Amino acid sequence: MSTVRETAALLPDPDRLRAHLRALAVLDSTIAGDPRFCTYTYDADWGPGVEAGLMDNGSGDDFSVLFTPAGVLIRGFDHESEMSPYGTDDAQVWPGVIDDVPEALRPLLDEPSFFDEGIDVPGVTACLWREPGDTAWQTGAAILFPADREDPDGSGFLFHLLTDRSPEAAQAHFEDYYERSIPLEAIRHVLAGHPLTPAITTALNPATEVTAAATVKP
Repeated sequence: MSTVRETAALLPDPDRLRAHLRALAVLDSTIAGDPRFCTYTYDADWGPGVEAGLMDNGSGDDFSVLFTPAGVLIRGFDHESEMSPYGTDDAQVWPGVIDDVPEALRPLLDEPSFFDEGIDVPGVTACLWREPGDTAWQTGAAILFPADREDPDGSGFLFHLLTDRSPEAAQAHFEDYYERSIPLEAIRHVLAGHPLTPAITTALNPATEVTAAATVKP
């Protein structure tokens, strides 16, 4: 079984996670050539003092990684999960998922975009956090996961490019999503934190020479 607890053990520290999310947003923006088609975006001015790495696959699944001075909060939502508020009898967040979120980070869950009309709780099936001084990612201590699912909270597929940060994993994802070949070396260049060059931009998207400005706000 893959759950948020396995995810917590595989995530890097916040600085490396931030850099990786920014790189994924650069890759997605450049490969897509149109921000409307991007799954991964990064907003350095998401809220007062808050940066956000975001994923929305357009099919009802999304995550938000929110970087603040008080720490980092990761919220993931798998719309097909039994642990979705839509899958519970009382339309509530699955017990234990957010119960232990620290007070300093809990207000982040009140973001209006995390709520759907008619539901009074945020859309969340997986949640992790890390406060300054923590040496590991934290999750709810009392979550009882459905026993008959391989990926009960959706964390396995929601965060797969965060837990496997290899160029090969990113290449496989973007080739599948955009249905075309993408050079591994170009992906490796961006994931290593190097700036886009005309040659790398063309390698990622021969049809255009866009930059990531539309989806990665400095």
